[in-house]
Amino acid sequence: MKTKKSLLLIFILAMVTAACSTTAVPCDEVEITTGENGLPDLDGCEFTFAVENAYLPFNYVDSADGEAKGWDYDVFNYLAEEMNFTPVYVAAAWDGMIQAVADGQYMIAGDGISITDERDKIIDFSDSYIVLQQRILVASGNSDITTAADIQNGDFKVATQKGTTNYELAVSLFGADKVDAYDQFDFAIAAVISGDADASIVDEVAGLGYMGANKNKVKLVGEGLQTDPLGFAFPEGSPLVDVINQGLALMKENGKLQEINDKFFSPGFTVTYDDIEDVSYDE
Repeated sequence: MKTKKSLLLIFILAMVTAACSTTAVPCDEVEITTGENGLPDLDGCEFTFAVENAYLPFNYVDSADGEAKGWDYDVFNYLAEEMNFTPVYVAAAWDGMIQAVADGQYMIAGDGISITDERDKIIDFSDSYIVLQQRILVASGNSDITTAADIQNGDFKVATQKGTTNYELAVSLFGADKVDAYDQFDFAIAAVISGDADASIVDEVAGLGYMGANKNKVKLVGEGLQTDPLGFAFPEGSPLVDVINQGLALMKENGKLQEINDKFFSPGFTVTYDDIEDVSYDE
């Protein structure tokens, strides 16, 4: 009896050890098959996704419950269910995120990334999931700025987030001496609200989302300055680009993408930067 118990214990320990030592296959190494729904089946692999967790409404951590939320999470979690993969979200600073993707540190990055020729030289992009305008955002009481020409002809400061197409556009329109670059988007908006800056250049959807609970503090003015398609970023040659493109095509066809866009890219989105947790990043 003692021997049987010992053998059983050894068997159980062996099974537990084997289970603990099993490492999930990264999605960029898995054999991709076709699921019953006609979409790629990734066999439960781990898909690393870089998110800033500090860019409303794309990604943030709700201070009320500590949960990570936003457009990126809703879309990627839906794709995970449809194509049988496990999302692994990694908080990463925006500054350096594109290069980190190019270096293969992440399989994909979100954060409302504008598709540009310059970035396309070192990374691959998914199909665009939305096309937006870049707009001027000012404090609600500001009547001096209504167009880009007002900034060009006046003594004004423009706050933007470094490393973004917003920053690049601001410098090209107004000159580097009029532009202050901040590490995070909310710092730039806070500068406008506090009066440290006179305006900001923002993606329209981010601006509308930010205005949801701040209508008395900021407003969008003027016409669109530039049209930017947004897409997910991948290392060059990644087999996962086509996988995500097929998923996005489904979401466009069945209305799920529009449903999520309506949830986050509208004045009805009322989460502010006061409602989210501060984020830190591993060096």
